[in-house]
Amino acid sequence: MAVSKVLIVDDSMTERTNLEDIVRNAGCQVVSASSGREALGMARDQHPDLIFMDLVMDEMDGYQACRSLTEDSATSGIPVVVVSGKKQKADRMWAMEQGARDYVTKPYTPEQIQEQLQRY
Repeated sequence: MAVSKVLIVDDSMTERTNLEDIVRNAGCQVVSASSGREALGMARDQHPDLIFMDLVMDEMDGYQACRSLTEDSATSGIPVVVVSGKKQKADRMWAMEQGARDYVTKPYTPEQIQEQLQRY
């Protein structure tokens, strides 16, 4: 399956904009959310092919959002790639336990994001 629509979830407008630019330059449509809770609704409504999710956010963090997306039959097939500044092995392992398919640490390169787009 080729990725054509990507949901970007980050509470930082700067991070969201940077990811949006990389994903758009790769030829994909972008939808965005600024919280995990908002991401749940966007994933159900927009049916993205891939989700890039930050972990540290107010209202609902990325771990909770990833778990909810994985448990919901309407969104469980959408791959979630965590994009986070949390660099500990435990953070990566816990994200994978919640259903994340991969983990990219900040700061990332455009090539790392493009690689994820090609993978899914």
